[in-house]
Amino acid sequence: MILSGRSIWWVLLTLCLSSWSLEISQHDNTEVNCLQGLSECTVQDVIPITSDTVDVRKINADFRLNCKDRKMCTLCLVIDIELYIPLDEEESHSGADEEDFTEEIRNVKVCYKTAVTVQTCKKVEFTVNRTALNHQNQAKVSLMITPPDGFPYSCRMYVYPPKNISLKQEVDAPSLEDVCSRELMHGHAMCQVPAVRSVINQTSREMELLFGGRNKNPVSLCIQYEKNGTCQSWNRMTIPLDSVAPCMCFQAWDDQSHSRIQYCPFQKTEFPRDLQQNMWKNVSVHVSLSKMNDKSTMLSWNVSAPCRLEGEVWLCYKTNCKRENDFRQQLTRGVWRQNSKGFWEKKGEFQNIDGQFSQCIMVKVKGMEHEFGPICTDDTGRWRWSLLVVGVILLICLTSLVFYFHHDCVKKWAWSWHLGGFVKVGRKGHVVLLSPPDVDDSVSESVCKLGFFLHRKGFSVTVDQWCRKEQCALGPLPWLHSKLLKLNSTDVRVLLVLTPKALDKTANWTHMHRNEGEDSQLLKSPYSDLFTASLFLMETNKQLGKRFVLVRFDSQTKQCHSSNNSLPPLFHGLPLFHLPSQTQSLLTELTVIKTERITGGQDWTGWTGGT
Repeated sequence: MILSGRSIWWVLLTLCLSSWSLEISQHDNTEVNCLQGLSECTVQDVIPITSDTVDVRKINADFRLNCKDRKMCTLCLVIDIELYIPLDEEESHSGADEEDFTEEIRNVKVCYKTAVTVQTCKKVEFTVNRTALNHQNQAKVSLMITPPDGFPYSCRMYVYPPKNISLKQEVDAPSLEDVCSRELMHGHAMCQVPAVRSVINQTSREMELLFGGRNKNPVSLCIQYEKNGTCQSWNRMTIPLDSVAPCMCFQAWDDQSHSRIQYCPFQKTEFPRDLQQNMWKNVSVHVSLSKMNDKSTMLSWNVSAPCRLEGEVWLCYKTNCKRENDFRQQLTRGVWRQNSKGFWEKKGEFQNIDGQFSQCIMVKVKGMEHEFGPICTDDTGRWRWSLLVVGVILLICLTSLVFYFHHDCVKKWAWSWHLGGFVKVGRKGHVVLLSPPDVDDSVSESVCKLGFFLHRKGFSVTVDQWCRKEQCALGPLPWLHSKLLKLNSTDVRVLLVLTPKALDKTANWTHMHRNEGEDSQLLKSPYSDLFTASLFLMETNKQLGKRFVLVRFDSQTKQCHSSNNSLPPLFHGLPLFHLPSQTQSLLTELTVIKTERITGGQDWTGWTGGT
């Protein structure tokens, strides 16, 4: 039998899915129970690509707590399926024996998933005994699915038959708190929580947390402001009194248990009066002015505190902050949001205000004797003085850094000025590094290392291998022209890396270029590659050609002659360096020396012959 391409693909997919289903089935425990005329029930994990042989009338799903011992319980999913099993009446009344049609094998599939997980499908296969079915051809199948670690608490599960999605059922798993609140669960280890109490130590200015009877097992802790606030991890058993607030709560749990206890020290007791002042120190208010689209002025305010506050905010002028006005807003209205520090923030704004006067706000908080304010927009005069002070400090720091890193230059400048002249010492120029045309992995790696080395030595470096996209956009010759001409002519040098194949290509190119009439069709265009563009530039523009420096790597030197006479005529007169043996000489060649003598009135700029 010859299989088509599509058939082969389908067979491979089926084999992969079968192995995947087998792997999944080894990771959970599924019990199946068949009733009312069904027997020999088996269950396996599948994907819903095959059709069922029975109809699903109804699905009921629920979570059940499975406790095998007193240490740990897990959540399992129980699925009850009501089936309708259609029977082929024509076969049952045909000429065959009635015993041949008494039993037949059928199957049904059911799937389940959460909002964040992929679906898992179970296939139940069973034998139908026609004589044992009720007169309506109905039967029931029950599944109890238990993953190794159980289903997560407080999750929402969707259960459905793939053949009829309209029967999908949503079922919510109980929370761990609900499970542990049951009287029968109090003795289980998973519901054991540490007993927490707090003591305020005025000497150390800390609130200490004490955990009774938890000396053996470590206790994990997180701290939150408000019961529904974000719980932030806390690795200490003390809290500074400056951070203590009336709405503060803790969550504590044993590392060997899943259950947590939430402890709010001041939920049933009054917050100490001596800590109230610390609480108000953590309240901050900010205001700012801004322009709206209609050119009117808006004053925005932001109140931040450990706990959500009750009170009001009103608008006032700096010279008149009486409470009796119509510009008031309540802190209890709107939404409070938590910031990254766990503090609660409330924002608001006053629109269409008079921006000609300095605008301020007052804040009155319930439970606080005094009011916050007046809190005004930034004082521009004070802000300018602050900028001036910061600028002077930055200038002093910058001058100190320059003197520290360039003290040798300063000494030379002072020495030359004492002699009646002025000297700018040697500085690093710009280097364009060009690769040979036959770049293999070793040569390419050596070129990149040379580029990084020159960059670390203070040179501005451009490597052709790093600019492939720019070369494709401009073309090799225009790209090289741009690198040579847009920079100061005395600050740029071109390093051309030579290999044996590069020398051969240069000799052939020079021959064809000088015999252009004979070999015009063989002459390679300078726009074809960067190496040819560099040769064309040296041949046609002697002034630019003098800025080229030749480089050979010692690993390549053995493959060709090392004397200058072996170079093609185009390279005669250009400096040649072997790396890494002549690295220091190359750095000396690339260093720019600029000298300006005041007494002589002459300027000289050139490439140094020594450091």
